[in-house]
Amino acid sequence: MKKTFSELGTLSIVIPSYNQERTIQKNLQSIAEALNDINLDYELILVIDGKIDKTAQAARKLKMLKLKIVELDGQYGKGYAVRKGVEKARGEIIGFLDAGMDIDPNGIQMLLNHMIWYDADIIVGSKLHPVSKVEYPFFRKVLSWGYRTFTHLLFGFKIRDTQVGIKFFKSKVANDVFSRSLVKNFAFDVEVLALAYSLGYKKIYEAPIKLELKKNSSITNANFWKVILRMLVDTLGIYYRLKIKHYYSKGNRKNWISE
Repeated sequence: MKKTFSELGTLSIVIPSYNQERTIQKNLQSIAEALNDINLDYELILVIDGKIDKTAQAARKLKMLKLKIVELDGQYGKGYAVRKGVEKARGEIIGFLDAGMDIDPNGIQMLLNHMIWYDADIIVGSKLHPVSKVEYPFFRKVLSWGYRTFTHLLFGFKIRDTQVGIKFFKSKVANDVFSRSLVKNFAFDVEVLALAYSLGYKKIYEAPIKLELKKNSSITNANFWKVILRMLVDTLGIYYRLKIKHYYSKGNRKNWISE
């Protein structure tokens, strides 16, 4: 018998944030409104990557009972922020959603439906899903195809779009994977998926999203090509640790558990 949303248990959503003082209240309210339309218990975990503004103070003014706020002392990167949020999560389903609202939070329900339909280990939001609604520049499509082919050759998984900032995991999968993850910035999505696949969690599926790239989005900034180069270097590092050094294996637990 197909599960209902309430039978999924508690949903924990980690929201990595950086320099969001002016928009965080609207962001959190939008996510909460989307979740209140779904019949399930949830918690929001806002992880602030560096105390450079008053994002935390703005969020606290909302007095949201289902909101946890984690402030990192320094700026470490999105991957690190998500990992710290996962450590605080108590849900049976754990996911993350980028702050900034490039991704419509109303799509959360669709991802959870896919989690139920496929009894998935991981559900990945995808720009390339045939039902997704997104305007995507042609050169970005070419780069996406190249990076997708690159990761398929290295790691074997068939997910077409690894980089969208919304993903959901069964709690066991999230804890197994994020306890091992090392990448702190943009290639952390690939590390998480490659790790999951190598650990035997191969029920990984894509779901549609609605994406509107905003002018101030980090994926459209002037450092774009520097980010691409950093991603390639980090991706090769993941391959080396996973396939050659076997760094993520249980035998090396004493190393990665302390990172």
